[in-house]
Amino acid sequence: QVQLVESGGGLVQAGGSLRLSCATSGRTFSIYAMAWYRQAPGKQRELVAAITGAGRTNYGDSVKGRFTISRDNAKKTVYLQMNSLKPEDTAVYYCHTQRGEYDYWGQGTQVTVSS
Repeated sequence: QVQLVESGGGLVQAGGSLRLSCATSGRTFSIYAMAWYRQAPGKQRELVAAITGAGRTNYGDSVKGRFTISRDNAKKTVYLQMNSLKPEDTAVYYCHTQRGEYDYWGQGTQVTVSS
């Protein structure tokens, strides 16, 4: 069983920045990929960014150059630094990981970007 707890969401003006954190439980963290997804009202959940255990990263096209995913294996935490935020970035952001065939999700954190 893995627990994921997100924090750092909030209300920000367009052009501003936020940093999301996802703290995890469990004895192993460093070898597993972690990801951030988001879901806006009326839209499907979409991948924002992912990072492998080796530190390789992958980003959704809409956030490339603005968002950065990183991880601190000692703290068992993954981060999402979001810069140059746009109103269309407004969504609930979820942390995700997999252990074998099982998917684990956090409870989500709301990010609202005002124009």
